[in-house]
Amino acid sequence: MRWIHRDSVIRCDHDGRIRNEESQEWVRVVGVPVLVADDPKGRKIVACPNYGATVKPCTKTEPVRVGYSDFVRVDGHRVVLSHLEGFTDGSPPGQFRYRVRDPRQAFLGADR
Repeated sequence: MRWIHRDSVIRCDHDGRIRNEESQEWVRVVGVPVLVADDPKGRKIVACPNYGATVKPCTKTEPVRVGYSDFVRVDGHRVVLSHLEGFTDGSPPGQFRYRVRDPRQAFLGADR
């Protein structure tokens, strides 16, 4: 599993893109701040094509279900890893997920 940073590609099941925002600046991978808990939570999702009369597109990330390191921390916050997964606010609720598509770095990894 790779460390995830601000420029990593995270998308919903419909291919909408999550706008990453980092909460810390001092630990970086290839010059880009790494994401830590709870960075992926509550982030905006843009360009989700899941539109319809009775469905809501994915517009925001819900809390992370899996994807934090058990061992590696930055200032007490767990580092986000490439097995990241959580639900979106798209409808029907609890059906659509967001996941890492491309960590955009191959330098740092962790087993857990």
